[in-house]
Amino acid sequence: MSDILWQSREGGLLTLTLNRPEAKNALSHDLTAELVEAVAAAAADQTVRAVLLQGAGDMFCAGGDVKAMAAGRDADMGFEARVAGLRGRMEASRLLHEMAKPTIAAVQGAAAGAGLSLALACDFRILAASARLTTAFAKVGLSGDFGGTYFMTRLIGSAKARELYLTSPLVPAEEAYRLGLATRVVPDAELATAAHDFALALANGPSVTLGYIKKNLNLAEQAPLSTVLDAEALHHTRCAGTADHKEAAKAFVEKRKPVFQGR
Repeated sequence: MSDILWQSREGGLLTLTLNRPEAKNALSHDLTAELVEAVAAAAADQTVRAVLLQGAGDMFCAGGDVKAMAAGRDADMGFEARVAGLRGRMEASRLLHEMAKPTIAAVQGAAAGAGLSLALACDFRILAASARLTTAFAKVGLSGDFGGTYFMTRLIGSAKARELYLTSPLVPAEEAYRLGLATRVVPDAELATAAHDFALALANGPSVTLGYIKKNLNLAEQAPLSTVLDAEALHHTRCAGTADHKEAAKAFVEKRKPVFQGR
């Protein structure tokens, strides 16, 4: 197990923990490289049925490693190499958003900059009551990365996304919930349990179906209605042939809770 990215499994649930608490879980090059590798592996592993992303210590993620930036970490690299390196690390967001299984972020303390972007890339965000969200980029003279502008605009609309990016306020958990940036807000002491139970319930769900639902929703962000209808017809018919659908139908008739196998 890596020192900076912890991985644990409980059945179909994979938990990834950013583990640089001494640096507020700032995204160093090494941490983001390991995160991309872990998320890519999870996306390809059929035994992983949901992914929970969290931070060690009292903060989810402070974003990019500003101290390393100030030290001129990439000063000896050419412009194109720096662009390519950053784009490669940003794959973590794409994979969290596009993988055919639910992704959940458990946010305590603060999610700032690229840390917020990673949380927004997930399908769900469970926030501790004292959590704070901030885009942060403008305050350090940067325009933003890891897909935050994409995800925020789609979650809450262009006008509010512009306000939060250009003015970079701290957004308390309850306001984040009202805006649609949080799935739910729980007392601080209950965050770990609430996020785990929420994620585990998804991991124990009809995984093939959940994957196709997510494909439909992602397609709906960019495709015309006719394309979405075509995909829905294909995916719905595919799901009708799964063992989980047959189990759900049988459980409905027998008035019991279905037991899904993820196939």
